[in-house]
Amino acid sequence: MLKSRAKYHLGQVVRHRKHPFRGVIFDVDAMFSNTEEWYQAIPEDSRPSKDQPFYHLLAENDQSYYVAYVSEQNLVADYSGEPVSHPDVDELFGEFEDGHYPLHFQLN
Repeated sequence: MLKSRAKYHLGQVVRHRKHPFRGVIFDVDAMFSNTEEWYQAIPEDSRPSKDQPFYHLLAENDQSYYVAYVSEQNLVADYSGEPVSHPDVDELFGEFEDGHYPLHFQLN
């Protein structure tokens, strides 16, 4: 069953439920919208359902910065109060404030 609303919002800082990374959400797909090859590369026993929101994150871990594509079921809100250090954050968002980033670009 397709969820009608995303749990998280643009500019929100989130953490991955299983893997050690966090990031800020910069886009949301109402349901899976990546390649089948990408989906099949996920181990079957941990492959998420496609009929849920998927989030694009400016992500970081202890070693690098990257863009991540993560299902809603694998995210939790980050309440650390710490900003994300990804180098592209400033291109999309304003200053980190009250645990989130305000949008710094126009939505279509």
